[in-house]
Amino acid sequence: MSRGRSDGSQQKHLVASICVVAIFLGFLYVFGGSIFGSQNGGSSALEYGRSLKRLGSSYLGAEDDNDGNQDESSASFKQGEGEANIVSKSFPVCDDRHSELIPCLDRHLIYQMRMKLDLSVMEHYERHCPPAERRYNCLIPPPSGYKVPIKWPQSRDEVWKANIPHTHLAHEKSDQNWMVVKGEKIVFPGGGTHFHYGADKYIASIANMLNFSNNNLNNEGRLRTVLDVGCGVASFGAYLLSSDIIAMSLAPNDVHQNQIQFALERGIPAYLGVLGTKRLPYPSRSFELAHCSRCRIDWLQRDGILLLELDRILRPGGYFAYSSPEAYAQDEEDLRIWKEMSDLVGRMCWKIAAKRNQTVVWQKHGTNDCYMEREPGTRPPLCQSDDDPDAVWGVNMEACITPYSDHDNRAEGSGLAAWPARLTTPPPRLADFGYSNEMFEKDTELWQRRVEKYWDLLSPKIASNTLRNIMDMKANMGSFAAALIDKNVWVMNVVPHDGPNTLKIIYDRGLIGTTHDWCEAFSTYPRTYDLLHAWTVFSDIQKKGCSLEDLLIEMDRVLRPTGFVIVRDKQPVIDSIKKYLSALHWEAIDSSSDSVQDGDEVVFIIQKKMWLTSESFRDTE
Repeated sequence: MSRGRSDGSQQKHLVASICVVAIFLGFLYVFGGSIFGSQNGGSSALEYGRSLKRLGSSYLGAEDDNDGNQDESSASFKQGEGEANIVSKSFPVCDDRHSELIPCLDRHLIYQMRMKLDLSVMEHYERHCPPAERRYNCLIPPPSGYKVPIKWPQSRDEVWKANIPHTHLAHEKSDQNWMVVKGEKIVFPGGGTHFHYGADKYIASIANMLNFSNNNLNNEGRLRTVLDVGCGVASFGAYLLSSDIIAMSLAPNDVHQNQIQFALERGIPAYLGVLGTKRLPYPSRSFELAHCSRCRIDWLQRDGILLLELDRILRPGGYFAYSSPEAYAQDEEDLRIWKEMSDLVGRMCWKIAAKRNQTVVWQKHGTNDCYMEREPGTRPPLCQSDDDPDAVWGVNMEACITPYSDHDNRAEGSGLAAWPARLTTPPPRLADFGYSNEMFEKDTELWQRRVEKYWDLLSPKIASNTLRNIMDMKANMGSFAAALIDKNVWVMNVVPHDGPNTLKIIYDRGLIGTTHDWCEAFSTYPRTYDLLHAWTVFSDIQKKGCSLEDLLIEMDRVLRPTGFVIVRDKQPVIDSIKKYLSALHWEAIDSSSDSVQDGDEVVFIIQKKMWLTSESFRDTE
């Protein structure tokens, strides 16, 4: 109350208040640009970014075991390169609540922008990227108490709870052995909804159903790539690895939140995606086996369009293993679904390869003969001749059957060598690009030499188990990944959506990957990769007019603390990146402009420092 105050006191109080407001507005003016970035001007950016609360300098560096003088070494590198005149950049740190932000799969953005999406067909789980004015141009902080992840192969079975502090799945799936909380760790017994007693026994049972030798699902190297739809925490994919089978474990960020985050923290190949309205980001004829264990998908919807999408990506003679009540239950509804599914897959020219207990395995026909023998007007129809079955980025699914190419039809299959010879044998689809076998072999040899040099440069900083999850941001024919086959790693091969669609060559080699546009954020959680390889990626996006800063912030988001970046690009690009090292809390490890140069390309190796926000640091004390 102010009744007892004199007029002079009131005036002094008013003057003081005005001063406080003026100081606050001045602060916003000075720091507003660095908080919201050059592209985030306007009131809408302020609305979306108002939860930012710290500037980029308000972090506490946590020295890792390898190097206790990161800031000093970074500074000395720049001075040694004669770059003392570089103008320092700065980035703010996002609010702690955004420690798991996935920009193009952010449901808060969907609500704020009032997008009209059809929830019944899962559109809200598909990619919806923020416009430039609504991007979080800030660094994603690690969660409270974050630790360097447990190394593979131990990580298959346990992770730090602090790194993914979500235990609801352990309680919700407590009777299915998905995961169990034990002290500071979350452990994974290898169970699943339809394989409580372990994924290894379940995998062997499928191999036994198919009469594969030694109950080994790899079928003497003929079965190599698998798509696991609705994968849970990816224990199915985890236990396939010992059989020389690599699975793309796929699930949306749905009610079972963080399942893909757990998979990647464990060191298992995984990707955030959904069978909704768009084609999956994989070429036709990519997988020998698709798998669904109680994946909660309505396969009969929209004239069977989701089953037809699986058909598109299955190889000739490929399998679909389906474990669900419809395959064995006897109640009226399950019997109805089973009858309708059986009728649909029959018209798609699938046949039952095996059926036992809770699981049925269908097999896709190996040639076009069955399609040609169907009655006229049979549905689903064959796709139009001008439909490109390998066009996937933003392409709508079609309720039609993708027939085989003339080559595959004549070969009665894909004509691929068994694994591991498949990795280095020129695949038939090279001819789709006009590539010769000699070009393929030279590319394989070139990247073998380059990767050997990378490892020489990294050797002072890494041990045999330092790296596990690796991404090749511009994979071409997959030769970078092929050169790493003897390392205990896996590689997400990324092929730009607007370049040659060489992803089908990558899958033909027995590797995995996806299509992407690097002007947008990648479909993964923060802190999920140990190493990013960027071969001319920055030069490519600059030609498209996209932001180098945005790409650096995105790379920082997906990179684990203490993880590495290998940039192979032109010298001016390297010089531009160096301006941002301090702002990103990255450390320059090596620049090979003198020793390992290829034409006008230079190799630049960077390590991300471990850092914590002041709040999360206090929580660890």
